[in-house]
Amino acid sequence: MANLPLNKFHWAIFLAIAALALAVRLPRLGERPMHTDEAINAYITGQILAGEKYHYDPQDRHGPALYALAWPIARLSGAKTFADLTETSVRLGPVIVGALTVLFFGFAAKGNFRNADNRPAESQTNSTPGMARPAALAAAALLFAIAPLPVYYSRYFIHETLFVLATFDFIFFGFQTLEAPSLKNGILGGVCAGLMLACKETAVLHFAAFGIAGAWLFFSRRTDKAKLSFVKTGCGALGGFLVVVVALYTWGGSHPGGLVDLVKTFPRMISRAGGEGHEKPAWYYLALLNHGWSGGIVLVLALWGAVCAVRGGAGCRMLQAVVLYGIAIGLIYSAIPYKTPWLALNLFLPIALLAGYGAVRLWEMARNTTSRLGFGIAVIIAAAMLGRDTWRDVFVSPADERNPYAYAHTVEDLLRLPPRVERIASERHLGNGLTIAVVAKDPWPLPWYLRKFPNTGFWQPNQNPSAADIYITSPEAADALQDRLKDWQPEFFGLRPDVLLLLWSHPAAEGSHE
Repeated sequence: MANLPLNKFHWAIFLAIAALALAVRLPRLGERPMHTDEAINAYITGQILAGEKYHYDPQDRHGPALYALAWPIARLSGAKTFADLTETSVRLGPVIVGALTVLFFGFAAKGNFRNADNRPAESQTNSTPGMARPAALAAAALLFAIAPLPVYYSRYFIHETLFVLATFDFIFFGFQTLEAPSLKNGILGGVCAGLMLACKETAVLHFAAFGIAGAWLFFSRRTDKAKLSFVKTGCGALGGFLVVVVALYTWGGSHPGGLVDLVKTFPRMISRAGGEGHEKPAWYYLALLNHGWSGGIVLVLALWGAVCAVRGGAGCRMLQAVVLYGIAIGLIYSAIPYKTPWLALNLFLPIALLAGYGAVRLWEMARNTTSRLGFGIAVIIAAAMLGRDTWRDVFVSPADERNPYAYAHTVEDLLRLPPRVERIASERHLGNGLTIAVVAKDPWPLPWYLRKFPNTGFWQPNQNPSAADIYITSPEAADALQDRLKDWQPEFFGLRPDVLLLLWSHPAAEGSHE
């Protein structure tokens, strides 16, 4: 039972887990308010849909891979402009990628990982642990399918879920290449590394962590033949990497300057690492991963899996490399002052791999019926805890400021604003011709919620806005415009925790309202 057979049932099992992941991620996809980052990404996607060329912004944006994923999905949904997009249509891409990540665990289990005796994974026995053990990867896949952290951010229109899939692919093909150098493995590893960089510039941090683990894996079993093979493999990896990076950052060759912009982003990335208002203590991610009833259980299982891997000898080289990678990337992320909760998803990947292995090792230690029955009960309880945390954090209170995953999130009160604006437009018989002046230092995600009104302008508080049918301002901007708005009626709406907006309408220009 600890090793699932690698036969026709293999893919049935992993497809079932991936289907579960999809089923958990799809419901009520459009209900949660759009986070600022989601709204910005949707705006960029809308520009591409409208025919504008994508230009990479090295100052405050991530790479183009997310938009390359979102564009065809949006077109299939019938969207042609920013106004046509919906919460569901833009979030569907990360949902699909989250399910594909779960499915890739099955590919990793089916992959040709080799043990110390160079025997393929299919020939490994229970006494020869390795990363490719199907049961361990099935347990890790199930954890990724239902745990609150990956479920929550798989429903977010941000780069992280795609980045984690690319990272998982890179780890697989990278370690595979180090164990069995070949041109094919090198190209695949390079393509995955290029996709990582095309998702986020912080991929360089993961390359550093992988370099530590990869160097150990290489020198723990180096041969002259392997060294010679690495020349051809390295050329393949570099070629695959460059093809992906050049194709995406130049947007298919339409913006060659994107490569120059990519180089410019690294000084900005170093500056941003200092915090810029997002400073958190070194233990922030550990506390976040320990969140809820299930967080501690997952961490303990991962720690046990790491101990078993280290004690497993040469047959556990792959998992030992995962341990080194996990420690390295965990220390790197913890040392950087800039921290946001979705970055913890990068740490959850090695944790899930090790927790799955730890669960299988516990099963193998249960050698009689009574102990295995106890193990089964413990698994049911742990799954119930995971389900409870996911239900609460993902569906019950996804935008609540007490939810640690809902970071600087748009509050649900803002959802009252679009219907109110539409009602004013209807009362004045203006439709989407209503003119709106937004005056606020940071108006996002208002461009998303006002996207159906093309006559919307945005101004900073120190600027003088044009005349408009309605004004939407921050409290500070309202003070500066008090002479203009002295006869206008304000209504208050929440934007983010402790951040308010005011909608100003002129009573003389419309009928009575609540």
